[in-house]
Amino acid sequence: MYRSLRPVQTEKLHARGLTFHVYRWPGSDPDPLVLLHGWGDTGETYQFLVDCFAADRTCVAIDMRGFGRTQWPADGYWFPDYLADLDALLDRLAPDAPIDLVGHSMGGNIAMLYAGVRPQRIRRLVSLEGFGMARTTPDQAPARYAEWLDEVKHGTEFAVYDNYEQLVRVLARRNPRTPKDRVEFIARSWGQTRGDGKVELRADPKHKRTNPVLYSREQAEACWSAIEAPLLFVVGDQSDLAKRLGDEIAEPRLRSIYRQLSFATVNDAGHMMHHERPDEVAALIEEFLESK
Repeated sequence: MYRSLRPVQTEKLHARGLTFHVYRWPGSDPDPLVLLHGWGDTGETYQFLVDCFAADRTCVAIDMRGFGRTQWPADGYWFPDYLADLDALLDRLAPDAPIDLVGHSMGGNIAMLYAGVRPQRIRRLVSLEGFGMARTTPDQAPARYAEWLDEVKHGTEFAVYDNYEQLVRVLARRNPRTPKDRVEFIARSWGQTRGDGKVELRADPKHKRTNPVLYSREQAEACWSAIEAPLLFVVGDQSDLAKRLGDEIAEPRLRSIYRQLSFATVNDAGHMMHHERPDEVAALIEEFLESK
């Protein structure tokens, strides 16, 4: 099992009718670096990245609604709720000054939209492959709504595992570049033991529902273009997601949207770069945050 270098404190914050689980790594810096995780992940697995930061950097990570140890809402999920959650939580975590914000994947998308609609709240912004989704067309709507209705009616489920060893094997196959001790840590963070001894994921199965509302890249880019903070955009050179989006995230295209953009690539890393190469990712982030 991975041995953490920096001790973590946990707390619960109540916001918007839910109880959120928050991880805090104290440092001498009074202003926290806020970390948002991706879909299916938890704030806890930022431990690897935090261990590679300077010891005086205060870091805070949040389990987003329906993930990790944060409460599940009674109904389903609507993406703008993540922005409202973040807005409410930042009023508690850092009420008096603009913050530095890091987001991975889904968390990166939340961070970039938020930075565009609340530009005064963000000092510097880092997006680890949080570069939106593929464009959609209106003709996709009927099938999307039908799929969503079927899932609401019949339910959605995550896989259940016989034990933690099986979950570790599955995660290791999916993420072959992540060392085994980190995979074991991730499995313990993502999983929990049921009453029958089997292991289930700490995530609401309703997250697997299809989003009936088509993604609008045009609306997302309108928000992104309103970002005032300097932005570091990081991709993994082995990322399948980056390859699928292709020209949408090519550097010339991104520079046409963002006012102050730095672009970096992590070698020998896929989409889960913060698990695979936390040392290199941390170095990129710290250099960016400390630059003038």
